[in-house]
Amino acid sequence: MAVPLSVQNTDPGADLIGSLFHRLNNQLGIILANAELLERKAADDMSRRRAAQVVASALDAMTTAKEIRQRLER
Repeated sequence: MAVPLSVQNTDPGADLIGSLFHRLNNQLGIILANAELLERKAADDMSRRRAAQVVASALDAMTTAKEIRQRLER
């Protein structure tokens, strides 16, 4: 017999990890969106390159956070 989702036991540690990484990804998403906006609206090449570096770093951070989360949830 299937147990309703609302009654199933969940691991509090996994819940905490999920919550922390969700918040981290939200913050990284904000950084990414603003850096992409700066990149599009940059007045000169130097500013555009710097914004592109922030975009790349934010994407790398999101990937790293995802990998860490997956390792912790094993």
